This record gives sequence, C-alpha cells and structure tokens, in this order.
Amino acid sequence: MIEDRTERCLRLAQEEHFCPHCRQRLSCCEAPPFHVGDGLGWGTDILFICLNDECSLYSKSWQEFEDRYGHSASCRYVLCPGNDKGESMMVGGKDAFKGSEINIEELQQQNRRYAREKEATAQLASCVAEQDLEPVLYLLTDEHADPLARKRACELLLELKDLACIDPLRNHSFRTTDLEQQVNMTIVELLQSLHRRECPACSEIIKSQAKVCKHCGHQAQ
Repeated sequence: MIEDRTERCLRLAQEEHFCPHCRQRLSCCEAPPFHVGDGLGWGTDILFICLNDECSLYSKSWQEFEDRYGHSASCRYVLCPGNDKGESMMVGGKDAFKGSEINIEELQQQNRRYAREKEATAQLASCVAEQDLEPVLYLLTDEHADPLARKRACELLLELKDLACIDPLRNHSFRTTDLEQQVNMTIVELLQSLHRRECPACSEIIKSQAKVCKHCGHQAQ
C-alpha cells in the first residue's frame, strides 16, 4: 500500500529524535525547497530540526559566522528521515523554520476528513437503494472533496427524491460556480418532478398548484 503524504507526516511526527548539542527533541518540519549549502534538494519534504534557541550549536554559531564571514548567521541541527546522523544547516535569522513546524492536529483533521470523503464516495453506489441522503449531502457540502464525486452526488439527488436536501444546499456557500449552478438546476428539476415549488416569500416548500402559501400566507400572482 502506498503511503500518502498526510499518513507519512503523521507517522514521522510520532518519531522521537534528539539534538546531540542540547538533547532537546527535534521538531518535525516542512523542508525548505533548496539545500542552503549547495543549492541541491534535500531529497525529502520533511526534516527534523532543532528549534531550541538555547542550543549550543545555534547560540555559539552567531559569533563564529560574524568572526569568519562578517555577516549575521547561525546554524541549526537538521536530521533527514531515515538517517542516524544529522548535519548543521545555516540560518539567517532567529525565526528561520519556526513557521514550518508540521501541525499534527491539522493533519489529523485532514486525515479524518479524507477518510470520511472516501467512505461517503463508496456509499454513493448504494445510497439510492438505501434511501440514504447523508453521503450525498456530505460530498456536496465538502469543498475539499473530489469534483467528480461531488458531481455524481448531485446527479443522485434526482434519484433520491428527498426534499430534505434543499435547505442544506441552499444555505451552503459553493466555491465552484459550475457545481453551484448544477445543484440549483437539480433542485428545480427535483421540485418539478415532485410537483412542488419554493414560496417566493418565505422559501418554504409548497405544492405547485397552491394559490396561498400555508406557511406565510403569500398569495401567488
């Protein structure tokens, strides 16, 4: 089984590695696009980095760079995943890499969302037979879901014939104009197939032939 990036990040974040200079646990971080030492890639998108400002390597390197090269810089200890020994990486400021720490809670949320998306997509095959609107609504209101799965979910609205879909979809802010138009057209078609319409005054669902809305009393023109 191929491990996706989120699963890999979560797995690596559980590993414990320590800086040999200060013994503080290394932070799991996004790798910079280029190796600052030689311009080559790191060969990984994740690095373990010592972000301890009290680390002896980091604190002493400022003066060494000033004495040797005449400019402000220091070093942080860096370890590539799968390696036993790390190396010193030059940094140009105190905040270098502090914004690159991998947010485990955010990754876990993404992982849960993706798992739910896969589950809902699989349920599309049986949702009509089971009269289960939930996976269809989930996909249509999840802006991160696969576009093809969302399009298929919209098509199934007509087969489900469940008016309970209207309020959640009307109240959802779609980021994709094409999908929003498809949903709106499908709702109109669904209402027509069930001989229903939306009251222009209160938006409640009423019979197509109704002259007066039973919810707000609006009279048809």
